[in-house]
Amino acid sequence: MKYRFVRDHAARYPVTILCRVMGVQRSGYYGWKARGAEVVCATELRLRQRMKALFAASRQSLGSRGMVHKLREEGFKIGRYRVRKLMKSMNLVVKAKRRFKATTDSKHRYPVADNILNRQFAPEAPNRIWGTDITYLWTQEGWLYLAVVIDLYSRRVVGWAIDKRMTTALVTRALLMAMNLRRPPKGLIHHSDRGSQYASHCYQKLLKQHEMVCSMSRKGNCWDNAPVERFFSSLKREWTGDRLYRTRQEAIADVREYISVYYNSVRLHSTLGYRTPLDFEKGLNKVSGIG
Repeated sequence: MKYRFVRDHAARYPVTILCRVMGVQRSGYYGWKARGAEVVCATELRLRQRMKALFAASRQSLGSRGMVHKLREEGFKIGRYRVRKLMKSMNLVVKAKRRFKATTDSKHRYPVADNILNRQFAPEAPNRIWGTDITYLWTQEGWLYLAVVIDLYSRRVVGWAIDKRMTTALVTRALLMAMNLRRPPKGLIHHSDRGSQYASHCYQKLLKQHEMVCSMSRKGNCWDNAPVERFFSSLKREWTGDRLYRTRQEAIADVREYISVYYNSVRLHSTLGYRTPLDFEKGLNKVSGIG
């Protein structure tokens, strides 16, 4: 235990330096010392170790609500009050949210579509409404741009592409990935902002070929595409915001891990009743007898 190490070596080295080396607060050490060494049973130790592991896996983004659901899934009988108390005592502090600028270029001469979606973000089945948008990531080699396609039913990322240029080809690759994965029926609502990439003739031609209904946010209104904006916020707050990528390839690999390994398969969504997108879709399959 870190505090015990500080205590055992305090006679030879200053407490301030020992606490800095062990990554603990001096006040926390003295509080522990005043209380006496805490005796932790095996079950309690396993709980704390698991909480630390879950918190680390989320890159310091898992709050007490999500922690409770994760622990209960693994068989721990625990309430939110105790989880909050334990997280505080173990200094498991969620990273603060950060603001990020928009990437929409709406100063173009292409026609724009009406906002057919009108903030109806809860379709009753998959492949009814897809949301899409672009964001950016900084690396020491320069900028990267990420385009995603999200099924609003399960909030699953069904298509994505990343490149050093923000072009129509970028958003087209993301859409083609989604179509190859999902094979959507005719009439799917495709919602985006008014960016030139989505309004371009080539992209609109692709939507018409697959009989998708184009819907676009009102000018300067990010709330019209809130689910996708929330995804970008989660990506940067939970995963990439405090990372300095040396190369573009390093950033691409990290984004791939977030989408494929963490976001779709591990991260719990309050909108889905604290389930992952994949688990939410599996629940639908069980009910309907699909798969």
